[in-house]
Amino acid sequence: MIRLYDYPDCPFCQKVRVVLAEKDLEFERVHVDLHKQEQRSPEFLKLNPYGRVPVLIDEDIVIYDSTIIDEYLDEEYPNPPLMPEDSAGRARVRLLEDFADNSFTPQAGMIMAELHKPEADRDADRIRKLQGEVSRILLRLEAGLDGKEYLAGDFSLADVAFAPRIVLLSQLGIELDARLQNVAGWITRLRERPSIKLLPH
Repeated sequence: MIRLYDYPDCPFCQKVRVVLAEKDLEFERVHVDLHKQEQRSPEFLKLNPYGRVPVLIDEDIVIYDSTIIDEYLDEEYPNPPLMPEDSAGRARVRLLEDFADNSFTPQAGMIMAELHKPEADRDADRIRKLQGEVSRILLRLEAGLDGKEYLAGDFSLADVAFAPRIVLLSQLGIELDARLQNVAGWITRLRERPSIKLLPH
């Protein structure tokens, strides 16, 4: 049985849960309460010395980092495949996933953190700046999606990486520019996938 050390609202944990759902894999969820600093406990640090979720255990294999976990799952449980067959295609997916993890998800998370504050404590300038950064990312994705249903053609780990926060755009105070027809269609297709429907919307 696969075991996932998980925090429900963490977008990186959500990435892994999407892949598990896409592959119809049964797994046991172990809740790690980040607010109680359970990820810093000696027991958890034995699994991941960085003290971060998610961590996946498959039989006697322990893996951490959502990107590494998702690639492991795709190789170990290859149906349906979530990486292209060709090396150039796989490289493109990895670049997009890295872009999501480092340039999109953190910015979206910072907007969410500001919006969760009492209105009087919010930094409106910071929110606008971050929303502008996310909008520029969407513009870049618009060009990359031209003629494609998903970021790499077929649904892949690249789409998985963006999904947890892309479905929350309206909650981030970001309205899609009417010109972003490719992005709008892509988000609609993502929302229709059963694996993505499991995410908070």
